[in-house]
Amino acid sequence: MKISSGFRSIAVAAVATASIGFASAAHADSGTIRFAVYKAAFFVGGSGGEGTFTFHGRTYPISVGAVSGGLAFGVSKTYFRGTVRHIKRARDVTGVYGAAGGGGALGKGAQVIVMTNDKGARLELTGRQVGLQVNADLSGMSISLR
Repeated sequence: MKISSGFRSIAVAAVATASIGFASAAHADSGTIRFAVYKAAFFVGGSGGEGTFTFHGRTYPISVGAVSGGLAFGVSKTYFRGTVRHIKRARDVTGVYGAAGGGGALGKGAQVIVMTNDKGARLELTGRQVGLQVNADLSGMSISLR
């Protein structure tokens, strides 16, 4: 059976493209992140905090800032911890993350958040919340290395 050179070229290009995709996914890494955020909201909310990001055995201090809008009110403090996936360098954790979510706390509560930044870093967080807060909102969070 004879295969045309055009078809063979397309097949080789497809395999090469797939290999590059698999290679970059295989070389992506992950790190752990912990931070505390204070949040105050009355329809529009703001929050800020700090914590650490650990990548390849090295710990980096981070700053976190966020803005939210929607149905939100209250004051709370949330202790987040989790994993940052699909990164190659420590600075890949920096950037703006977006999310839509909802939750609440009266005394104590919990949160689970999954967000992605413009570099493709995937932030998977669980949080322990203390305070009085109710929210169903859109939010953006910015992480920077200090």
